[in-house]
Amino acid sequence: MKPEFGWHGGWGAPFSVPIRRLVTFVGSAVGVLALASVGMAPSAVADDVQSRQWYLDAMGADDLWKVSTGKGISVAVIDTGVSETPSLTGRVQPGKDVTGLPGGSLDDYDGHGTTMAELIVGSGRGGGIKGLAPGAEVVSVRTGLGSKFDKKEDRSAEAIRAAADSDVQIISMSFGGDFMYPDEKEAVKYAASKGKLMFAGVGNDGEKKSFIGYPAAYPSVAGVSAADKSGKVAKFSERGDYVDLAAPGLNLPEWCDETFRSYCDGKGGTSAATAIASASAALVWSKHPSWTANQVLRVLIDTAGRDWPKGDPSVYLGYGLVRPAPNLLEGKGGPGPADVNPLTNEKTPGVGPGKEASPSAPASTSSQPQKGPADEDAAAAASSTKSADGQGQLWLILGSTAVVVVFGGGALAAVRARRRA
Repeated sequence: MKPEFGWHGGWGAPFSVPIRRLVTFVGSAVGVLALASVGMAPSAVADDVQSRQWYLDAMGADDLWKVSTGKGISVAVIDTGVSETPSLTGRVQPGKDVTGLPGGSLDDYDGHGTTMAELIVGSGRGGGIKGLAPGAEVVSVRTGLGSKFDKKEDRSAEAIRAAADSDVQIISMSFGGDFMYPDEKEAVKYAASKGKLMFAGVGNDGEKKSFIGYPAAYPSVAGVSAADKSGKVAKFSERGDYVDLAAPGLNLPEWCDETFRSYCDGKGGTSAATAIASASAALVWSKHPSWTANQVLRVLIDTAGRDWPKGDPSVYLGYGLVRPAPNLLEGKGGPGPADVNPLTNEKTPGVGPGKEASPSAPASTSSQPQKGPADEDAAAAASSTKSADGQGQLWLILGSTAVVVVFGGGALAAVRARRRA
């Protein structure tokens, strides 16, 4: 008998281009050509999109929204731009555009960024995607993603710094690359020092390799993998010691392309999972506005769905499945120290003590493994294999879970330190 699953006690196809890539939904290869029509407002096509957002029911969204909608929280979406669809009317603010393309940050040249924004804050108007944090706001930071921009290593660094200098609390990065760039690394450090909570997709090439790239592999960024309705991690979701949390990422609707004429049945990816993890954080932070990024992330870790020791995170699901419900509805999760990063157990430079003490549990940083600093030296990749018997599946029933056994291994980059020794 197949167990029932419930996320609220808390989801395909690989897309890879060299160096810098989107980590989920495949956009049109001719997306940039659509910029000839910038300024035309897209209109959603009502095609039963919301019925395909299975995770809203699974996470108990209606109950969550009675407590928090994400109001007062802003999320920077660093992506291909965000166009104002009916579902995003009044929920998106322009940020910086670092692409050099015609238009601006509110002109999506692909459709990917707009999908991410709707997954976070969409109202559902016009039959569009309804976001998990519909009361929050998005700030669009348009950067260069995909093969057209592969050699522009400084674009993501400039985008991250722009987000760090804005008033957003959360930075959502649904992209990844195989190489660490010093400028990008410093930009991430800068954003952390400014008190920003950062999420990034771990990548969609899991069936070919187990290499988690950047920015997900940076110490202060929470790497997000994708799982399905049953809690099973996607085969395409890349695995390793830089997976910190898992979120819904399979069988989700997406904008088909940059024309915004209709939604497609997307196979999903870690990009969508990143957006939903960011929205989950917005819900928690809105409920506890005096908390810091470290405290919000610590509570997400504390309340994540898992049945393995928190001090030994899974290489597939990290600390477990993102579930804002235990905190919002039951007050679970201890925020702990305001200035200590729960991923590294180190103090965050520039972040001072918070105003709110732990309501239910002491700080849990001492039992958590350290997410090691990224190696600054560019080096060749090395191979390492680790295997164990078992299945990559987790069943979660209103807060209780069944085992997920880590299996498989693969190539790991020598340029990165492992989170666990």
